[in-house]
Amino acid sequence: MPSPVRRSLVLATVMALLLGVVGISAPAALGAPFTSTRVAGIDVDAATIPQLQAAMNRHRLSAVQLTQFYIHRIKKLNPKLHAVITVSPRALADARAADRARRAGDRRPLLGIPVLVKDNVGTTGMANTAGSWALAGSTPPDAFLIRQLRAAGAIILAKANLSEWANFRSAPSSSGWSGIGGQTNMPYVLDRNPCGSSSGTGAGVAADLATVGIGTETDGSIVCPSGANGIVGIKPTLGLVSRAGVIPLSAEQDTAGPMTRNVTDAAVVLGAMTGIDPNDPATAAQAGHAFTNYTQFLDADALEGARIGVWRAGTYNPTVSPEVHAILNATIAALEAQGATIVDNTSIPIEDAYGPEFEALLCEFKDDIAAYLETYTGAAYPKTLQDLIDFNDAHPGLEGPWNSLIFEWAQETGGRSDPACTEARETANAIARAAITETLATNDLDAIIGPTNGPAWLTDPVNGDLGGDFSTFVGSSSPSAISGWASMTIPAGYAGPLPVGVTFIGARWDEPKLLGFAYDLEQATDVRVPPRFLATSSSAAAKVTGKPSKVHANQRAMSGLR
Repeated sequence: MPSPVRRSLVLATVMALLLGVVGISAPAALGAPFTSTRVAGIDVDAATIPQLQAAMNRHRLSAVQLTQFYIHRIKKLNPKLHAVITVSPRALADARAADRARRAGDRRPLLGIPVLVKDNVGTTGMANTAGSWALAGSTPPDAFLIRQLRAAGAIILAKANLSEWANFRSAPSSSGWSGIGGQTNMPYVLDRNPCGSSSGTGAGVAADLATVGIGTETDGSIVCPSGANGIVGIKPTLGLVSRAGVIPLSAEQDTAGPMTRNVTDAAVVLGAMTGIDPNDPATAAQAGHAFTNYTQFLDADALEGARIGVWRAGTYNPTVSPEVHAILNATIAALEAQGATIVDNTSIPIEDAYGPEFEALLCEFKDDIAAYLETYTGAAYPKTLQDLIDFNDAHPGLEGPWNSLIFEWAQETGGRSDPACTEARETANAIARAAITETLATNDLDAIIGPTNGPAWLTDPVNGDLGGDFSTFVGSSSPSAISGWASMTIPAGYAGPLPVGVTFIGARWDEPKLLGFAYDLEQATDVRVPPRFLATSSSAAAKVTGKPSKVHANQRAMSGLR
């Protein structure tokens, strides 16, 4: 068993590495939050859901107080962040109902907990738009996953801004921008990009605009905004969470997952989201693999005896990203101090999957978005991808400044019926699954880690993400995304004021194992600090301009921003 002395050495070692090598300020020097996060004497930024539930059970805190706090905070901070598109008109009524249920003895795991939901997930009474004016006012009913959250007692507080159409519309584009919501800003440094496409959820959870959030990912859109905003994110195994009622990019890779400030909350929310949905055949496979209570896997000794591989090559360049290199080394030291055996410089040979993935996503999106539009929107709304292209062309004032180039490439494909589409998908999946399986087996690994993100880049309203320069991008999402298998990210350190995360990568249905490892590391290091909402930072991002091409767009696809 790990000793208290060893745990104290872990924190000392990690902080020494981060302070000495990365040059970050100690947590106290990062400053107090922009506004108080205390409600009824409880710091809700630091509190877990079980702690909030305990306070409400003792009548020290009410769901109404908690919900009012977040509504007021959204009003105060959202003009700076643009993280929220819509606040639920029934949120306070739902909170009052939760308080009545608690007084009657109800003890559901999310009772009275306000949740921020990405604006591509159906929520009764609020529009579901993917950030586009083409779907403004479209109000489909609750998605299955939202019904599951409500059944667990959650209050659906608000809809979060996002990269419009899951960042699969234009080339270039700016992550976190949508026609309806504008440009999401990251709360640590407001002129930096929050990553996408679950940008509003990441920024909103980090800034305490809700207790927890729901994001969706096709490739990187949960883990990247979680890493960039200093929070925890789980990209579940495909089929663990229903996709029905979620605006799709591709059913072959899309999944929703929790985005939270700590691992405990991620475990609570994930358990509430699972369930077999007759309208989503993929969820049938979760039988025997899913749990309604993932907190049982939160083990502060989980890393003792574990073998963890480190994936460096292909995720970042140490000469370009020295801060990421130092943070990853500090994480390795922490893992070793917790009793893990590290197998450094392991390889996940995923490069050959990038091209087939992008080609498959183009043809899958063409049919999947049309199926959603036909099923979930009224007669007045677009019904095909070509209709969406026509809407964008007709409304440049609403849907600018970006183009519809990726839409147009997708429209040119033969859709899912094209044998080339099937071949591309089968190729991408086979490469990704073999890459993970063989890496785990060859090195006798329990999991693999890699950096989630680099320091957030300057938001560029003209040239888009990274100004077109992908040499500085850091990401490790693609193996898990393409394979449809599990990954999760937790905060690992800071490059100046900018958060950097580390991702645990596992096999299919490995959520329990990854939660244990992430919880052990989190408890040993405790690196997260709240954002300070700095206006700017001094360093400049490189800018490369030029005409977008399919190769350029495929590079962005590889970067994991969807």
